[in-house]
Amino acid sequence: MIEENIIRTSVPELDEILGHSYKVLDDGFIRVVDYMGSDESIVQAARVSYGKGTKKIHEDRGLIRYLLRHMHTTPFEMCEIKLHVRVPMDCWRQWIRHRTANVNEYSTRYSIAIDSTKKTKSNEWRKQSTTNKQGSDELLDESIGQILTQQEEFLHNKSREIYKERLANDVAREQARKDLPLSTYTEAYWKIDLHNLFHFLALRMDSHAQYEIRSYAEIIGNEIVSKWCPVSWEAFKEYRLNSFRLSEIEIIVLKYFIDNKPVEAKNFLLTQNMFNIDGDKIIRTREVIEIEEKLNKLGIKAEWEKY
Repeated sequence: MIEENIIRTSVPELDEILGHSYKVLDDGFIRVVDYMGSDESIVQAARVSYGKGTKKIHEDRGLIRYLLRHMHTTPFEMCEIKLHVRVPMDCWRQWIRHRTANVNEYSTRYSIAIDSTKKTKSNEWRKQSTTNKQGSDELLDESIGQILTQQEEFLHNKSREIYKERLANDVAREQARKDLPLSTYTEAYWKIDLHNLFHFLALRMDSHAQYEIRSYAEIIGNEIVSKWCPVSWEAFKEYRLNSFRLSEIEIIVLKYFIDNKPVEAKNFLLTQNMFNIDGDKIIRTREVIEIEEKLNKLGIKAEWEKY
């Protein structure tokens, strides 16, 4: 039997912000309630078969970067963090899709709904994207936004008024809540390991993610994880967040451009049914647009109409 004194891992930089509320949107927040593990815990788990292993900091950093680079993710599950969040219900619907966390949410069956809704300023209304059915694009004209904001305020006030009337008439809370808008704030405790948190952040910090949930993800990443596991955070940004993968088709297209053969690149994509043909028009599919985005990051412009 092995017996040794074990000192619980602590991260002074994270300890300093325990309980601190980071403001998000107009009335949301995030705060760290508890955590377990650190960069050192990841290294310890990865080297368990080597006993004590090595203790040099640069070697630990190199190991963490190797693990993330080659997607050896199990050691990152040794770190967990528990957050207390206040978030609009429509945003929470996206958040809760990440089923790899432990969650306990504020219950409007037992308690009166939080008297706060996510409000939209007149210059914050976004147009529906023409290329992404689940995304938004540029902003609406503020003159239209003013009308929409006024309507929103009326709707919020009216729905809250009706909710309070139902409660005053002794309607059950579980039924009285049914017409509250999705902009109503909810709160939850959310506990997740670092491996699955990185997956959440990779999706929700992406520029294509909805602005509201991206606002939460950016604070979790930039303000919390960066203090908790700085070496892992650095590697995550380099190898996942700020990088991209290339499919087989994308590699072939890239090679054509490197060889200065843009016409061949376009013809190849035509053979792969990557364009929709409408008479004399060639319409780019969503996949082609994504290829263009990757090429742009490499300094290559794909101007198909010229080829």
